[in-house]
Amino acid sequence: MTTTATAFPGAFQQLLKLYRHRPDVVDDAIGRLLQEDQDLRWSMIIGAYRDGDINLGKAAELLGLHELALRKRFIELGIPVRIGASDVAEARAEADAISTWFNVEP
Repeated sequence: MTTTATAFPGAFQQLLKLYRHRPDVVDDAIGRLLQEDQDLRWSMIIGAYRDGDINLGKAAELLGLHELALRKRFIELGIPVRIGASDVAEARAEADAISTWFNVEP
């Protein structure tokens, strides 16, 4: 028997409430879900990129892709590619992502 959010009215709201008190439990559950469901993982990461919450480098890192490969995929899918940092925090995030790829300190 599969349990879904539709079988539990208000499940998403309860998850948000639980997160306020037990973020570790929710983070762990979401982590397992994202590991199991690659389509959901892709959709959430791309959604975060489209919303401007993460940059291309971070999206590539989270998806386990090289930034150039992800850029090519975005172009093929018609997803706008944001090139260059829009602020200092984004520039730092890009530097961190590059450092991770090359295993060097920023």
